Amino acid sequence: MPLCEKQHKKAYYVVCADYVTLTDGTGIVHIAPAFGEDDANVGRKYNLPFVQLVDAKGNMTEETPFAGTFVKDADPMVLKDLKDRGLLLAALNFEHSYPHCWRCGTPLIYYARESWFIRMTAVKEDLIRNNNTINWVPDSIGKGRFGDWLENIQDWGISRNRYWGTPLNIWECQCGHQHSIGSIEELKSMSENCPDDIELHRPYIDAVNIKCPKCGKAMKRVPEVIDCWFDSGAMPFAQHHYPFENKELFESQFPAQFISEAVDQTRGWFYSLLAESTLLFNKAPYENVVVMGLVLDENGQKMSKSKGNAVDPFDTLSAHGADAIRWFFYTCSAPWLPKRYQDKAVTEGQRKFMGTLWNTYAFWVLYANIDSFDAFRYSLEYDKLPVMDKWLLSKMNSMVKSVDGNLMNYQIPEAARALQEFVDDMSNWYVRRSRERFWAKGMEQDKINAYMTLYTALVTVAKAAAPMIPFMTEQIYQNIVRNIDADAPESVHLCDFPEVREEWIDTGLESDMDEVLKAVVMGRAARNTANIKNRQPIATMYVKADHVLSEFYVKIIEEELNVKKVEFTEDVRAFTSYTFKPQLKTLGPKYGRLLNAIRSTLAHIDGSKAMDVLNEKGSLSFELEGQEVVLTKEDLLIDVAQKDGYVTEEDNYVTVVLDTNLTPQLIEEGFVRELISKVQTMRKEAGFEVMDHITVYQDGNDRIAELLKAHADSIKSEVMADRICLGQMGGFAKDWNINGEDVMLGVEKTMK
Repeated sequence: MPLCEKQHKKAYYVVCADYVTLTDGTGIVHIAPAFGEDDANVGRKYNLPFVQLVDAKGNMTEETPFAGTFVKDADPMVLKDLKDRGLLLAALNFEHSYPHCWRCGTPLIYYARESWFIRMTAVKEDLIRNNNTINWVPDSIGKGRFGDWLENIQDWGISRNRYWGTPLNIWECQCGHQHSIGSIEELKSMSENCPDDIELHRPYIDAVNIKCPKCGKAMKRVPEVIDCWFDSGAMPFAQHHYPFENKELFESQFPAQFISEAVDQTRGWFYSLLAESTLLFNKAPYENVVVMGLVLDENGQKMSKSKGNAVDPFDTLSAHGADAIRWFFYTCSAPWLPKRYQDKAVTEGQRKFMGTLWNTYAFWVLYANIDSFDAFRYSLEYDKLPVMDKWLLSKMNSMVKSVDGNLMNYQIPEAARALQEFVDDMSNWYVRRSRERFWAKGMEQDKINAYMTLYTALVTVAKAAAPMIPFMTEQIYQNIVRNIDADAPESVHLCDFPEVREEWIDTGLESDMDEVLKAVVMGRAARNTANIKNRQPIATMYVKADHVLSEFYVKIIEEELNVKKVEFTEDVRAFTSYTFKPQLKTLGPKYGRLLNAIRSTLAHIDGSKAMDVLNEKGSLSFELEGQEVVLTKEDLLIDVAQKDGYVTEEDNYVTVVLDTNLTPQLIEEGFVRELISKVQTMRKEAGFEVMDHITVYQDGNDRIAELLKAHADSIKSEVMADRICLGQMGGFAKDWNINGEDVMLGVEKTMK
């Protein structure tokens, strides 16, 4: 071929390459050094001729019989030409992987072009050493995906053939001399036609010539632009126009303490930053990097406009708000893991955390407005606080400590979880347990304590959560801080992060309250199992735990579960019994011939005593036919039988037993509580304000009339009623069925 002869290189012979295998085909493949990295490497190794028979438009060149034909359209022409010349052995159809454009799906061509390179292989060891100084989150990407990339680093092809972009700053002369321009000042000093207000991008820069220092002729800029990733890697210093100005500012900000981008940037921005920083300063440009996972659709597929599964971010922002979407990403998984986006998950996070926080804030504002309470007229006096307030402040400081520590270590879901757990405790435990304190008349010390404790917690949560939900926390801060303190920082985002008050952290108090909460949760589960509403009083609940709680905590459990008496006991076996059967899939391989004997032994053992041994030692053991048999929980099917009239719930640490036997007195009290609940519901449905006094009407059921008459004082106190009118109706009326009894109730606002 003439092209080979011009290069004075031998062609058309067999060479060796280890990427060719015998598993597919004949073990002999055709190569084209101008098309593909493997072929190019083999061509360089054996000094093969470089034959480029396709032009930059993808058409066959004049040296071929198919000049001007698009390369893909030329395939059948090549086969026909070979056949006509008697050179075609076979023409087979077969499938193989082939590169396509990821946007439009068009087949691509590997094509050799002249390019400018930075010899990164020369600084490979520096790159690896600098990378080892970076704290990667997760560490596995820094040492794995990114570290492997550096271990196999290639020279960086930085030139691109584009109309627009940062121009490659190299001028070339006909005599072969090349010069790299380092600044606008240098360009102007070497050029006779450079405008004072030179635009450095193409096509304007291409009109500027410089004088060749070798031959004196005009030098023109090479046509290529620079890889846009080179621009991104230059960001740390280019943004300050360093080194021409802002030297001190740049040095004060370099290296960056923290950067974050998606996992696909291991070969993009993460690398370009490190590469240029290593070349210029021989140090890492960032100290910490949090790698983000990709966002997938709800089926786990990568979002794509072409697939139609991409979510419009503006529609999503309109539907949920920015805070809710941010919160979803903080909590759904570790930052570096892929995230399946689901609207319902955003809504759930919004409800569980943001909704709870907002409702707690709204509760404080409601009663503060009713009482005209000004938080800056009072102070939080810790020594005067009751246990419940000290518990909330202890949990608050533990939360701040956890959030601060986790954020410092870039553990985002853990920080969000600490915030969510505290807000849940604050709303569903502290506020619910303290409601009556806010309802009290006047402004006694206990009411001040409740206001100031909840106020302190809300302001602290707003500051701690501000980086994550910036808009909601700003609204809370503006209303309950800036509205009453003009000297406070203008925004929550200008406040210092809350400081931990170690002296307010009481781990013993938190532990005891956790025990209370655990007992309450299990007690509610037992109620659900027995299908007994929480408004129905129960006589007794027995608790077996690691330690006995004081009377203060016991009273809380009693109130929460509507139980007359809570007793701690070391033995709940009187209420339960255990039976054991062998787990065949584990015991079969170990004790096959003894299975029947094991089954018989288990059927006759004392279940309660055996369970105690199993919990204490972790196994049961006995001898059968001269062989020791050892059974763990995995070897046993354990059934728990409960004594009639009792319901049991247990975990590894706590067991609760609920006495579900109801006396007539308990049933009557439950009726009264149901009546109170229905009246409270009607107050809300009628649109009454919290502090409105009412008249209650009842008609149509003599039994309920007797209950209202017998318990009038307590009912009126609970529902803020001035009168209860029996046998007549007025105001907002509604029919009810209460524990099988049909009745009509009415509520009417008392006119003053």
